[in-house]
Amino acid sequence: MKRILLSLLVLLPLAGFGKPAYKITLQVDGCTDSNMLMCYYFAQNMHIADSARLDRKGRFVFEGDQELKPGLYFFTNRRDHYAEFVVYHEKPFFQFRTDNRNWATNMTVKGSRQNEIFYNFQRASDVLYRELEEAKPTMDSAAYAQFTRQQLLKVDTLRMKFISQYPDAMICKMMMASKDVDLPEKGPDGNDMSRHEKFDWILQHYFDHMPLDDNFIIRTPKAIFYQRVMDYIDKYTRGLQPSDLIPLIDTLIDRSEPAADVYQWLVNTLTEHYLQSTVMVYDEVYVHLVKRYFATGKASWLQPSTIDMNVERANKWERLLVGHEAPELVLFDTLHYAHSLHRMRGRYTLLLFWSPTCGHCREVIPAIYKAFDEVADSLDITAFAIFTEPEEETTKKWKKFLADHHMTNPRWVNLNGIEANVDWREVYDISSTPQIFLIDNKDHTFIAKKLNANLFQEICKSLKTHE
Repeated sequence: MKRILLSLLVLLPLAGFGKPAYKITLQVDGCTDSNMLMCYYFAQNMHIADSARLDRKGRFVFEGDQELKPGLYFFTNRRDHYAEFVVYHEKPFFQFRTDNRNWATNMTVKGSRQNEIFYNFQRASDVLYRELEEAKPTMDSAAYAQFTRQQLLKVDTLRMKFISQYPDAMICKMMMASKDVDLPEKGPDGNDMSRHEKFDWILQHYFDHMPLDDNFIIRTPKAIFYQRVMDYIDKYTRGLQPSDLIPLIDTLIDRSEPAADVYQWLVNTLTEHYLQSTVMVYDEVYVHLVKRYFATGKASWLQPSTIDMNVERANKWERLLVGHEAPELVLFDTLHYAHSLHRMRGRYTLLLFWSPTCGHCREVIPAIYKAFDEVADSLDITAFAIFTEPEEETTKKWKKFLADHHMTNPRWVNLNGIEANVDWREVYDISSTPQIFLIDNKDHTFIAKKLNANLFQEICKSLKTHE
């Protein structure tokens, strides 16, 4: 027993002193810095991975027990100098050496084939760009424009050469990810593609060259991954109906599922994006994402409280989607007469939740009242305007606001939120004001939501046109 204990005591001091997860050394000849940062890209941001002080051998040694995830990293002295390098399918025990004149161009590397390819491409492309820069003072604008086109073609040729020779190199996968969609020359029927067919092809094939199933892609400069995703969401798919948009979003997310970091970022980012969207019908996209990824346990990295909060909100929003029936409300006006939302007269009802103590309401409500007043009779529309802060002091402000702004149109019914048939805050998810909906009185369904005066006017014009 004593021998066993003695053996354990001998071994214990060695615990924790195993091989580090990474050890990266950087030597910069002529460098006067005493500190260096090692950073990495992540979506639209950059983060510090480690820092190092200059040692007695003139090196910066970055070493740690946590694994470096795949992606594009860079050294920087927080001034003008920086040099990028890749961590990809290699144990990061790299040695870099350069000089202070040009870190990237003069870099040599040991212990990393991926970084040898990376710097070989950088040096070859730098030659072409340097030739372009040196030629500018010697040429007129026309000749320089022509020379620029030639050099850029050479850069493209260089890219394709490297991609062909080193398809598994991270730098080549990054270049492929930046490549535009390849449109076929002809459509499925053998004829030239129409604008609609071209646009639909781009929507379906936008990410053909993007390795969404590889975690490195999230750790690349903003333009390579983040900006392309956001362009797809904000430009290419904006305006699509939810029925067309949701399958595209699901395909994008599901393709990334093998890459946990990319998958998590896409689920989190797109859910938040459609939560905050001002496009009224895109509430349906948010509801779908929460039900498909949060409620099913696929977003297991999130805190249970975050999942529960989103699921609860999505369940509320599902009842309030455009095309769904508006939940019934019964409230009292300033004279304590009861009014039912489902029994409002007229063809349409404008449902409003607001308070004069809300700064945004003080701007929006008078403007939307003016727009309402102009079309109330011709469009046969009424308003069900609920005061959301029915305390004694705020009630005085509410009545004064109504009087000051001459909100006296009999079709505009002002209702005190103090008494109701249901908890309207809960049913209509009123966490902020104003909240404004337009309802079709024929079947009590929502026609529109998230309205302001301008949008309300546009919808009214559309309704008149289609009557």
